[in-house]
Amino acid sequence: MKLVLATSNKGKVREIQSLFEDKEVVPYGEIIQEFEIVEDGLTFKENALIKARAVFKALDDEDVVVIADDSGISVDILDGAPGIYSARYGGVDAGDKDNLYALIDAIKQKGVKSSKAHYTAAIAIVTKTSEYSVHGWMYGDAQAYASGNGGFGYDPMFIPLGYDKTLGDLDDETKKKLSHRSKALKLTKAILQTL
Repeated sequence: MKLVLATSNKGKVREIQSLFEDKEVVPYGEIIQEFEIVEDGLTFKENALIKARAVFKALDDEDVVVIADDSGISVDILDGAPGIYSARYGGVDAGDKDNLYALIDAIKQKGVKSSKAHYTAAIAIVTKTSEYSVHGWMYGDAQAYASGNGGFGYDPMFIPLGYDKTLGDLDDETKKKLSHRSKALKLTKAILQTL
């Protein structure tokens, strides 16, 4: 079974490949030309399904299974922002660092040093005969500072519940155990075993 990932995000690709070592896992950009997918859903689940369906259709290969992830961070003091807009919170062409510092600034503007927050990961699985979606969550606090060079995205500002270090400071094994995406991917694995 070939798993095709509907993403070009290198961090996500690495994380997913490490959890599915027994399968062939490739980002869709290695098979076809990458193309823009308009994510106009209102939830992580809707956007994950939009991406997975678009890539499945573009591949035009009934034997592949397409997996798409839509994930982000929601900060309580910002009424759940950035949420589904996590990947472009710092602006249209923003990179990880732009997004990270835009969120740190937004928290600082509220006059606090941290806020309760959580990560959500929705994963969509699309095959020729079926569609599935699963979720995973990770709870903790978003800090108004960055620490650590590990991980990607908002990892350097997020301290998981029960820990005193950011995801940017934690080792990969600990992160994998806690990760919202890892939790969703475990459920994905269970679904794939039934296909």
